[in-house]
Amino acid sequence: MGTKNILFAASILLLLISSCKPFYECGQAKPEKKLLVSKRVKAVIDERDYLCKTVEKRDQEIVRLKTDISDLKNEIAGLTNEKTALNQSVNEIEKKYNELMSQSLSQSEQFNLALKQKTEELAEKERLLQEREMSLDELRQVISRQDSITKRLNDVLRNALLGFQTDELSVEVKNGKVYVSMSDKLLFKSGSAAVEAKGKEALKALSDVLLKNPEINILVEGHTDNVPIKTAIYRDNWDLSVARATSIVRILTDEHKIEPIRLTASGKGEYSPRALNDTPEGRASNRRTEIILSPKLDEVMDLLKVQ
Repeated sequence: MGTKNILFAASILLLLISSCKPFYECGQAKPEKKLLVSKRVKAVIDERDYLCKTVEKRDQEIVRLKTDISDLKNEIAGLTNEKTALNQSVNEIEKKYNELMSQSLSQSEQFNLALKQKTEELAEKERLLQEREMSLDELRQVISRQDSITKRLNDVLRNALLGFQTDELSVEVKNGKVYVSMSDKLLFKSGSAAVEAKGKEALKALSDVLLKNPEINILVEGHTDNVPIKTAIYRDNWDLSVARATSIVRILTDEHKIEPIRLTASGKGEYSPRALNDTPEGRASNRRTEIILSPKLDEVMDLLKVQ
């Protein structure tokens, strides 16, 4: 509806209200046809009815809009609560995530530290193992050299002492050492520690070999049978065995210039027999002097100290 029409209708309404004749309000019925009403008034009434319907629709629209606004407010409030709850959940998740990350980093650091320590320990063990293997190889080489020296010495002594009978002198290798065993009939008279002439010949042949092999240590052991002996010089067989070993050592050092530092004298008496003493043959076998020759073990001992 145009502005002029609205103003015109309003003017007519004012005129009607100010007149004595009553006018109808919105919702009231139109005047009956028999009632004489001018066309102009009838048009105003129609316009009034139209305006009333328009106002009614507006009021209904306002009520609907208020309802929609209320619903929207409720929805916004619900969404706001959901947002608040979601923010709290996010904060809790972030807190837990940070805690887990912190724990994970801490565990990772501990793991890396433990791994580093184990790696260092393993490297140290590998280094020690390599050193041990090298030392073991060196020790094997030294022992091999010692065995080679012992074998060569055994061969040389056998050749040097070929002129003596097997019941007078024997040469054998045991436990990496060369044993030169001389019977008492080759070296001594019964109950005596003085070396006989033939025994000195054997010691001379032995000394010639020992002088050419200064790396050999010499142990002289005296042995007897179990027949008791007691003289003005020797209290028992032990004394006699020590005296015999000492006599041989003195001949080797004094007459054949073997260095004393290479020699050891030892008496075993009757306590280390190699045969039973219940027969003459067994007792004769036990009455002996053993000259035990072994390569110097200084190099071996030095290697063992390193282990």
